[in-house]
Amino acid sequence: MSFPDLNRRGVIAAGLASAALPRIAFASGLTDKRLVIVLLRGAMDGLTAAPAFGDPDYERARNGIGTPGPGGGDGAALDLNGFFGLYPALKGMHARYGKGELVVFHAIASPYRDRSHFDGQNLLENGSAAPFGLADGWANRALEGLPGGVKAGRKDLGIAIAAATPLMMRGPSPVTSWSPSILPAPNADLLMRIKAMYEAGDPELARALSAAADANGAASGGGQGSDAFAVLMGAAARFMKAPDGPCLAMVESAGWDTHANQLGAFGVLSRNLSGLDQGVDALADGLGPKWNDTAVLIMTEFGRTVAMNGTRGTDHGTAGAAFLIGGAVKGGRVIADWPGLKPGDLYAGRDLKPTSDLRSVMKATLVEHLGVDPAYVERVVFPGSAAAPMTTGLFRA
Repeated sequence: MSFPDLNRRGVIAAGLASAALPRIAFASGLTDKRLVIVLLRGAMDGLTAAPAFGDPDYERARNGIGTPGPGGGDGAALDLNGFFGLYPALKGMHARYGKGELVVFHAIASPYRDRSHFDGQNLLENGSAAPFGLADGWANRALEGLPGGVKAGRKDLGIAIAAATPLMMRGPSPVTSWSPSILPAPNADLLMRIKAMYEAGDPELARALSAAADANGAASGGGQGSDAFAVLMGAAARFMKAPDGPCLAMVESAGWDTHANQLGAFGVLSRNLSGLDQGVDALADGLGPKWNDTAVLIMTEFGRTVAMNGTRGTDHGTAGAAFLIGGAVKGGRVIADWPGLKPGDLYAGRDLKPTSDLRSVMKATLVEHLGVDPAYVERVVFPGSAAAPMTTGLFRA
């Protein structure tokens, strides 16, 4: 198949958190470019985040959880190229697509073909073709390979915005980490369930819970519930926009394992996608002019099943979607070798078939954006990855 534009292969809390950031000293950067890697832990449903509404089998295959095409009323997809769209909560990312700052990759996956979160994330972070194939992370090895970098005595070129340093950032190159010291607000979905339980059995407790939630929200300026990811992205911006700031940051977002009730106004996936959109805006706003030198790679360990399960969610799948966004990105494109959604076209009879490799995009972020030597990337950062050639032409000259 061929489709248009396809080829074949804000947040107040963020500002408050930024003001409280510790003073972490970074060595002078070797490049003016900045790379932010966002790992969505739990497996984002790519067919919801970037619906292929133009596929004649999309609505049937999605079995009740498909996103209507543009013009389909409330909840309709935001059009990209007449075939693919974005989920309506991704309004900011859609605007950046129109400005040429977003590339959407579809039917893309790591080399992993099983369905364990733990193994899939380990493989995606270590950069090999197998879970536990390497003991350190590909992003850390990339920092080690920056020309004149760590080996010339320069340190802390990377930062993990996380409570503990993730595997992707562990290795020989020194990195630092930061995470908010304030505990996050209770999960909105958990509060909704508790409130419903109280309303059914104890109205007095329900009223007390509502009053406490209102008071907590007023005291915290909204807390770190739906905008928790934006707080983290705002922190990344604060560190990276400094002239001597890190050139690479990793930010984590958890809770993308949507086995039940993933959509709707209060669905976990709807909230997560809205939070992702807010986070990209918080990063761009915080970076200011530095956004023009920045690329953000957003990916997840694997996709989800094409069809809805019995609890209005989806189960662990294979291929999905990824995003490359930023002022340095040559965007306004969807890149996908689309396999189709007919039953015979699905991987293992249930999943979107993978037709491209995430490592091809990862390589481009290091070579074409940060300037890491391509031979080093092939030999050290992603050993044994010759079957995943680098995707070229993703960045502005």
